[in-house]
Amino acid sequence: MEIFDTHAHLNWHEEYKDDLDAVLENARNAGVTHIMLASSNIEDSQISLDVRKAKKDCGVKLSCMVGVHPEEAEHFDEYAKEQLEDWLRRKDELGIVAVGEIGMDYHYEDCSPACEAAAFIYQMGLAFRYDLPVVIHERDACEDTLFMIRSLYEQKTLREVPGVFHCFSGSPETAEILLKMGFYLGFDGPITFKNARKAPDVIRMCPMDRLLVETDSPYMAPVPMRGNRNEPAYVKYVVEEMARIKGVSAEEMARITTENAQRLFGKDT
Repeated sequence: MEIFDTHAHLNWHEEYKDDLDAVLENARNAGVTHIMLASSNIEDSQISLDVRKAKKDCGVKLSCMVGVHPEEAEHFDEYAKEQLEDWLRRKDELGIVAVGEIGMDYHYEDCSPACEAAAFIYQMGLAFRYDLPVVIHERDACEDTLFMIRSLYEQKTLREVPGVFHCFSGSPETAEILLKMGFYLGFDGPITFKNARKAPDVIRMCPMDRLLVETDSPYMAPVPMRGNRNEPAYVKYVVEEMARIKGVSAEEMARITTENAQRLFGKDT
């Protein structure tokens, strides 16, 4: 199998500082050919760019997203805007293929909804201006997120293929709305959990050409690795479960989701 893990936080040095080379080797041995390095603020966006450059010969292709997560929205200041602009102007040189992860998150109430919305809309605008897909994080903020996405869609300031809702946990009804606007849906470890409810239903109804697989490492390791630090090698278990739900082989699911990721983020990524 050749698998594209479309979301992994390998830039978090406290999690991978002692064994990043081994983690990348494990990924390669598990059939992972490509990893998208996720970012949540300006600092770890820079670390993602540094990791990609330092590990360019690791045997797994690495690409980057840059952006500010909603939980970090209070730090989305002029410096952050200027830094993102600088990186995006040099996106091809730096291997940046998406803006993310960005979005809305009301779970911890660390930041005001207005502050999160301002950072989200600004970064959506950057992605549109630089013709890049977005990687959207949404947690406990579905109604407001949909309102903003719909507004951008109606104003024709969304790309034809806008991006992906990563770690999708919404309902089939919400999925249908997003699919109609051109979004992809990303799934990870929780689809393997015994208490998975909505995700299997969404996967069943989702067209094959809109599915992506991811780990969100170091979080949410899939069964049978649940409880351990997650890493890209474990994405194979997500592929296997998604294949079971869709009634296809794991090899076919790996091929399709890799092609989907390349279509979204670019063939040359």
